[in-house]
Amino acid sequence: MDLKRDDGLTRPNGFLERTFALTANGTTIRTELLAGLTTFLTMAYIVFVNPNILGDAGMPKGAVFVATCLVAAIGSLVMAFYANYPIALAPGMGLNAYFAYVVVLQMGYTWQAALGAVFISGLCFMAVTLTGLRRIIVEGIPRSMRIAITVGIGLFLAIIALKSAGVVTASPATFVTLGDLHKPSTVLAVLGFLIVAVLSVRKVRGALLAGILTVTALSFIVADNTFQGVASLPPSIAPTLFALDIKGALSGGLLNVILVFFLVELFDATGTLMGVANRAGLLTQGKMERLDKALMADSSSIFVGSLLGTSSTTAYLESASGVEEGGRTGLTAATVAVLFLACLFFAPLAGSVPAYATAPALFYVACLMLHELVDLDWDDLTEVLPACVTALLMPFTYSIANGVAFGFITYAVIKLLTGRFREVKPVVWVIAAVFLFKFVATGSAH
Repeated sequence: MDLKRDDGLTRPNGFLERTFALTANGTTIRTELLAGLTTFLTMAYIVFVNPNILGDAGMPKGAVFVATCLVAAIGSLVMAFYANYPIALAPGMGLNAYFAYVVVLQMGYTWQAALGAVFISGLCFMAVTLTGLRRIIVEGIPRSMRIAITVGIGLFLAIIALKSAGVVTASPATFVTLGDLHKPSTVLAVLGFLIVAVLSVRKVRGALLAGILTVTALSFIVADNTFQGVASLPPSIAPTLFALDIKGALSGGLLNVILVFFLVELFDATGTLMGVANRAGLLTQGKMERLDKALMADSSSIFVGSLLGTSSTTAYLESASGVEEGGRTGLTAATVAVLFLACLFFAPLAGSVPAYATAPALFYVACLMLHELVDLDWDDLTEVLPACVTALLMPFTYSIANGVAFGFITYAVIKLLTGRFREVKPVVWVIAAVFLFKFVATGSAH
């Protein structure tokens, strides 16, 4: 006999229950669908931003748009059905900028060769996942560094949100300064945050989604947002499909690029997976039970994306917004995947949600993620200082990978010079040495 939850939308004996273990995870179909929609709205911008960035590298924007939607759907579906985590995937923002502005425009390689480098890095990524090496690396991370990664992701999410909202802007004198608070979009973003905060305090379900939709609706009235239509046929993916140049990627100059892609993919994805899973309460004694499966979903998406025609795919920070709406299983990620597929035909409608409408939800989630700081052992400076370095360098260098790099180097050096080197696991020494070599050799983690 089927048993109904309070909302009447979860049937424990049904397909979704068997697949995603909804009852065991304390969630319902309605909650998971709402969480998936929230996550999608906070990351839907990628289907427009990614083609613009890679378009600067000479790639056909229409084909990149289709590739972006497809790989986001494929990656999220693998995460949903194979790993059963509420974490969505899509082409990474920092990685696409490195692909376009450094590898192609600065170093002079073709975008086809750059795609080849992404493909090879994805294979390397999958190899260390299959052999268990990546799991060893992740489990060797000290507890203080795991906390720091979560907090750092929160800070990184905060600066992305504030920038999207127009609350902060660039300054030649101080690097960052207060934005124009008279702009309608900025005012709407501030209003959106207050709506999210107040509704959350009052325990109103769907608070983040309500804030996003309210700001979007108001944007048509006071912020000159343009309704772009409802549906259109997707462009052809033929110009980028299987266009990668693996032979070109194996040339001497791109070997270093492959290493950079690999390192950034490794630590960006690991940091995001652990941070979002921790926020969702899905860690058991600081570990992800299905970590190997989550890593396979992430790594397989990288080379699939290179075949379709986009830069490296990774787990998305914005998944934290869906987690805050109650997402706990792969049904959240599957919902995101379906919506990305719908984007292929409803791109104009999806484009009506401006970045400043999703920024309040991201900033709210960022605020909550800072709570993890209370779990640090503040009496042990050898743990606290590297953790603070990790967390602070992520937003201030606009890179999760840089924060992790500086954090591990600081951790190893402080432990060594204070005579507590026996507390450091071998994997920490290796990671610190690899990043130190990268900094010495190139002057940058990127």
